[in-house]
Amino acid sequence: MVSAAVTTRAPGRGWRQRWPRWVRPAAVLWAAGYAGFGLVCARGGTPLLYLGETPGPSALGWAVVVVGSVAAVTCHAVGRLGMRPALRLVLWATCLLAGLAAFGLLMDVITLTFGQGVDSAVAATHHALAAVGAPLLAATARSARRPSEVTVTPPPSTASRPVQLASWAGSLSFLPYAAMKLTWATGGTFAGISGEEMLAVSERNGASGIWLTLESWGLDGTVLLAALGVLLLWGLVRPWGQAFPRWTWRLSGRRVPRWLPLTPALIGAATLAPYGVLGVGYATLATADVVTMPRGDFPSPGDALLVAWIGLAAFAVYGVALAIAARSYWTRTPPRREHPEAWRVPSSG
Repeated sequence: MVSAAVTTRAPGRGWRQRWPRWVRPAAVLWAAGYAGFGLVCARGGTPLLYLGETPGPSALGWAVVVVGSVAAVTCHAVGRLGMRPALRLVLWATCLLAGLAAFGLLMDVITLTFGQGVDSAVAATHHALAAVGAPLLAATARSARRPSEVTVTPPPSTASRPVQLASWAGSLSFLPYAAMKLTWATGGTFAGISGEEMLAVSERNGASGIWLTLESWGLDGTVLLAALGVLLLWGLVRPWGQAFPRWTWRLSGRRVPRWLPLTPALIGAATLAPYGVLGVGYATLATADVVTMPRGDFPSPGDALLVAWIGLAAFAVYGVALAIAARSYWTRTPPRREHPEAWRVPSSG
């Protein structure tokens, strides 16, 4: 009996499996473009940050120039010198800064989805550019692996019980918010303001035709988005978020690309968690009469505070739950690295 060795190829030979080769040049191109964008804005005095309707200092464009330049030089150094601990640290630092700069992208996407204009096209472009750069820099920091290694995709799994409990909390947190919004959408009155008055406020604030049409049908756009957010949350913790379920027809059984749920999850968590948590902190101070809650379009500051508590608490709990679920998905789904010997299967002949 003579034994022989059969080597099984690593699954997948497409461009996604070759990402360690192309992601660094892509990061260099992005960093150069990001630095150039910041330079144009800084030289032209164009603000990249808005606090409500108040523009921030145009000098922040120079910070974008610095981040883009450092990222470009670091990615180039990785190509020349290989991945060093110091270079990896700089890549993660610039990745964090790019992620912080992308704050507000979710709000831009929501307003554009319903046909409304963003507050600033330049600021929205900055959010989008930063959101593209953050994963490129993170992938570059993780791209150093030995060529002898192959990857094995783990089977679909369910998140731990604490993560699922967090998902339940994030899902249930939207119930008071949805009840409030649907009360207005169906013509009811809440917090001293009727559905007709809320619709007039939306028209006065420049709501799009799509938004107003949904309102006339008794539907609220933010409630529909909340339902999609809950679907995303459970996709991160259940096995069907890693392999398409049977009800997806032709996609049934195929592997879900990791970036597909993680991209909106990371954007949503990075936006909603800090927005909600800081907002809850402000609402707490307003409840204790330390600060004043603006009345806005509501009859009294107390009505405005009630609505703020319902909305901000939902965003805070859901945002934190989404971050927990995204981390669980991230740690459960990375391809395992193995040496080719692990793929050798002895056979007899």
